[in-house]
Amino acid sequence: MTRLFVNADILAWKDDGFITIKNGYLGVDGDTICYVGETAPAEKYDEVRDYSGRVLMPGLINCHCHAPMVLLRGIGSDLPLDRWLFEKMIPIEDRLTREEIAAGNELAMMEMIACGTTSYSDMYMQPDTAIKSNETIGMKMNQTRVLQSFDPNEDPKNNFRIDESIAFFKKYHGVQNGRVRFDYSIHAEYTTNDRATRAYVERIRPDMDKDVMLQLHLAETEKETVECIQRHGMTPVAWCEAMGLFDFPTYAGHCVWVNDDDLKIMKNRGVSVVHNPTSNMKLGSGYAPVPKMVEMGINVALGTDGAASNNNLNMFEEMHLAAVLHNGYHRDPTIMGPDTVLRMATVNGARAQGRSDTGTIEVGKKADIIAVDFRNKAHMYPAFDIKTMLVYSAQGSDVSLTMVDGKILYEDGKFFTLDPQRVLRNARAAVKELYREEA
Repeated sequence: MTRLFVNADILAWKDDGFITIKNGYLGVDGDTICYVGETAPAEKYDEVRDYSGRVLMPGLINCHCHAPMVLLRGIGSDLPLDRWLFEKMIPIEDRLTREEIAAGNELAMMEMIACGTTSYSDMYMQPDTAIKSNETIGMKMNQTRVLQSFDPNEDPKNNFRIDESIAFFKKYHGVQNGRVRFDYSIHAEYTTNDRATRAYVERIRPDMDKDVMLQLHLAETEKETVECIQRHGMTPVAWCEAMGLFDFPTYAGHCVWVNDDDLKIMKNRGVSVVHNPTSNMKLGSGYAPVPKMVEMGINVALGTDGAASNNNLNMFEEMHLAAVLHNGYHRDPTIMGPDTVLRMATVNGARAQGRSDTGTIEVGKKADIIAVDFRNKAHMYPAFDIKTMLVYSAQGSDVSLTMVDGKILYEDGKFFTLDPQRVLRNARAAVKELYREEA
């Protein structure tokens, strides 16, 4: 099927940068963008849609998430990360059933789709539940099964997470026409040990030629970094380098407490950083040196983290905070402009995920497109600069269309690949059962 959007403003890509086309035309053929221009194409299309008053832009890419944690939304607020994680999160997560995890995944995906996210990277238990749901929902996702090892004397041969991780990669990497990628992952330096990590790296090394990616948490808090230096005599970044993790294309969540030597390692090894401004602020973790990373040419993407440390999965909020937070901290209103932040949420995210066929609106790329509605909204008028409006004014609720691979998942408040009433019903049942012991 072919579809043509007309009279829309378009955030397109040309010569390695964003351009704005006013009252333009965007054509989609199947799952691919086939036309972008200021004038109408000569070809006929099966369907023509007048998108006056709306901006078409690349779908947002959430590069760090723990989707089922929507079921823990708001739990443990006002605690630092270590107490939040070990005192509040893990005891509840230990009770999660497979059905509850599936319910959490679908609630999170519903929230993300409505806010314009077309692809996300997740790090959680039983990732096959999300992949199964996605057979009908139709998002793009990078799933993983993390390595953890809390016992330094554990024989890595007995670590079931290593076997599960490899089995999931072999079964799911590239399924659903490439919408699903499966990444390798360690959770973090402080939740594993040298012996298990080295064994994991050697087990997954044979897959290096299979378009593999690796994701992890890295240098999120000062406490993590200080204790890593005490344990190993090196920072978490240097430890990852020593363990061979950076031999794989890696994207790392947070990277708040990194020094200049760490940044040089990350630049030289091509590590992508995933900035999570809301989560870092809510947990009091600190300010990642994102402007310095950008200046060095490190690829910086954006993520929401889980809803328990955010409390939502709204990438428009992350863009807004990524801009104003650093401008305010450095007392320089030019340090994180709209172009930089839009790149982080789209093209840089695609690069971090290992997806070269998405992240921009240009001919030949996958039709992963969202529309932001500027019509009859006080906070969206006047719109003198589209990019500025998208970063500083737009809300997730302004999204009126979410399309993945040319398939419309959401439009004008309606979901087409999931039943919102069923999703909410299952989520309510999961919450009721999960917190029964605490009621």
